[in-house]
Amino acid sequence: MHQRNDFWIFLILTILIPAQITAQELAFVPEAKPINHIVAVVNEDVITRHELDEAIKTAISRMQQQGMQIPDRHTLEEQVLESVITKHIQIQHAQEVGLSVAETELDETINRIAADNQLTLPEFHAVLENDGISYNKFREEIREEMIIARLKEREVKHQVNVTEGEVDNFLQTQEASAVGDDEYRLAHILILVPENMTSDQIQQRAERAEMALTKLKEGVEFSQIVSEFSDAADAKNGGIIEWRPISQMGPAFAQILEKLQPGDITSIVQSPNGFHIFKLLGRRTQETPTVIIDQTHARHILIKINELTSEDDGKLKILALKERLDRGESFEEVARLYSEDASASSGGDLGWLSPGDTVPDFERVMNALLPGEISDPVRSQFGWHLIQVVERRTQDISLDRRRQSARQAIRTRKADVVIQDWLQQLRDQAYIEYRLDQEL
Repeated sequence: MHQRNDFWIFLILTILIPAQITAQELAFVPEAKPINHIVAVVNEDVITRHELDEAIKTAISRMQQQGMQIPDRHTLEEQVLESVITKHIQIQHAQEVGLSVAETELDETINRIAADNQLTLPEFHAVLENDGISYNKFREEIREEMIIARLKEREVKHQVNVTEGEVDNFLQTQEASAVGDDEYRLAHILILVPENMTSDQIQQRAERAEMALTKLKEGVEFSQIVSEFSDAADAKNGGIIEWRPISQMGPAFAQILEKLQPGDITSIVQSPNGFHIFKLLGRRTQETPTVIIDQTHARHILIKINELTSEDDGKLKILALKERLDRGESFEEVARLYSEDASASSGGDLGWLSPGDTVPDFERVMNALLPGEISDPVRSQFGWHLIQVVERRTQDISLDRRRQSARQAIRTRKADVVIQDWLQQLRDQAYIEYRLDQEL
């Protein structure tokens, strides 16, 4: 009954359509060669010079859009190649575990991207064509982004759990903190330290972080140091961490960041993940609003449509149950006996529902009912329903929202570490062969 948390949709809608590449920027792209050389081997896949050049053009375009300084050609090429290798490894792993995206889902996502840009689909095609982007190539890139987003969410779901005790502690700490829940926009550099490193290797990584900090003190642009030194997945985008509540950064980082003014750069901060350097780009106060909503206490009976029950049979069953209810039989008893939903054992009771808790078709009919009234059969993606509204109320859910925000903050903090470790493990397990130096 409850809608899926399509975490990946949020990620897909943030993808930027690359702008045209200027003649100056093309100077950073390696010259075309008569043969499409292999620049890297990733397990059984190869990365060609053409694929790398296309990825470099896209990276330059995004850097231009964000006002970032473009690093030297060699640094940019190496960094983009690492990004392409990581992408190949993730797509290969997704294939191994059977993750895919249906054509209808892909169509819906592209339609949303077009709508988000206030364009019809034909207009969107025209924009891509004017920017020199093949629609089929764009479509496959979106498919890959969706698969990778789902793959990461799958990993987070398996490894990240947030307890009610953690939420309680988080809220108590937040109330006692002078930082509150201000939002910060940051740029960061991460010098990664995997778990299996020796003390000598860790020392080398520490020296690398010191070298990065020295260059920053000498006045080198932060974005250029990010490109040259950072191991973070967002390095190709300038290491930007968009507006995020300071509470999501963890207590150790929060104590350091709260003292910064926009433009300030931290010293080296060590964590279990490695060595960090942060730059504060902006800070804003987040008010905790009072949230008042209308809630509905409802129950339902569901007849599912599947291999055993056809559309016509399902409709006949639900109509027969509606007749029994119209003759005065108890909704709870009929639900217990015939509903094919997990709520059957409690007489079809769904508890108090907030806006958005159920699918649109169900919610629209439920909202039109009076307390005690039973709906006509309602078709949703789950099957055929009969709905009864028990009562309605207006509820202050400010505390619930605060707990939800706290839970998400804790989850995000844990997920960042999990994803970084997981990506490193995938790379460690992969066969990677670099062939840039073998090009003629």
